[in-house]
Amino acid sequence: MTYTPKSDFIRIMSERGFLADCTDLQGLDEALIKGVVPAYIGYDATAKSLHVGHLLNIMVLRWFQKTGHKPITLMGGGTTKVGDPSFRSEERPLLDAAAIESNINGMQQVFAKYLTYGDGPKDAIMLNNAEWLDGLNYLDFLRDVGRHFSVNRMLSFESVKSRLDREQSLSFLEFNYMILQAYDFVEIYRRHGCLLQMGGSDQWGNIVNGIDLARRIADADIFGLTTPLLTTSDGRKMGKSQGGAIWLNADMLSPYEFWQFWRNTTDADVGRFLKLYTEMPVEECDRLGALEGAEINAAKIILANEVTRLCHGDEAAQAAEATAREVFEKGGLGDDLPTLTLAASDLTDGISISQLFVRAGLAKSGKDAKRLIAEGGARANDMAVTDAGQMIGADDLAAPLKLTAGKKRHALVTLG
Repeated sequence: MTYTPKSDFIRIMSERGFLADCTDLQGLDEALIKGVVPAYIGYDATAKSLHVGHLLNIMVLRWFQKTGHKPITLMGGGTTKVGDPSFRSEERPLLDAAAIESNINGMQQVFAKYLTYGDGPKDAIMLNNAEWLDGLNYLDFLRDVGRHFSVNRMLSFESVKSRLDREQSLSFLEFNYMILQAYDFVEIYRRHGCLLQMGGSDQWGNIVNGIDLARRIADADIFGLTTPLLTTSDGRKMGKSQGGAIWLNADMLSPYEFWQFWRNTTDADVGRFLKLYTEMPVEECDRLGALEGAEINAAKIILANEVTRLCHGDEAAQAAEATAREVFEKGGLGDDLPTLTLAASDLTDGISISQLFVRAGLAKSGKDAKRLIAEGGARANDMAVTDAGQMIGADDLAAPLKLTAGKKRHALVTLG
């Protein structure tokens, strides 16, 4: 970027690769050096945990607080009832109030690890947009807010246009989402003096809508900033693996599996991920990212340790590394491996080895397990599995059975 930032926050966003777009970079920079600025990112409660795809923006909020400002985590208790249509091919399943509340409770556990909440001027606060959206009078809302939105302009946003261009249905319920999200910015500005909304670059249209609405009905001078949508160097969407989403809650994905995800980072991504997902100095991130051969593996362990430490704590990071060393270097079983515990009743007639791979989470389906075995990528207790129909009985589980898919994915099967 040609602009030289004055504030610590914008400098860090630029140096570490967080910055995609900003509605008025210089204006925001000036506001940040004048005093404490409140800023928010919104999260719809569509699952019981956040995943690695959310982690980049959680790190943005963490840096925002570390540089002296006030982060706001907005939980979409209201907007989750509608569902964000941005760049989606179909409508989200609608959740009831109990499911939304349960999801919010699970997501809160993650934020508490990265942000300091409290009543101080720089302490984070958590809001729920159901607080103002649930009580809206529909006719009043249409008259006071809806009249400021041009349908022509709303249809021009890429997030909506891409859906319509593919001739995929966009319900009127979903079409209202961008109006509700825009109104969120107005309410948070009025209630908490919030000057900035941040989010992924897929939220640019929604953020701009909120700024425009706040200027029209509240005469607010506010800003929007977006982060890049990340893919790995091999083109995969960040946060996805063969086993599914990489969850941030330990009860949905073990710290060991989380650690292993980062340890398996491709060489080309190491330096970039160190800058985005750790707090290590930029110069050290660049140095580690430039390593080659066996040395880059040491950098991947540092990456895995640092990211796991932030998410799950020092003890979990150390235990995950110890388990990995036990499994990979010494050929042991490792106490912290993902474990499938079977009951004796599960083994009355035995169970096929391919089904064990499925139930242990190492294959998505029986077909996937059979392909893994046929291609020579499946091992049981470090011995190659060649027969997908091989039956496993209770006698075979007198001691834990270690299953391996590929070179780096492991699980234990035990008899409970």
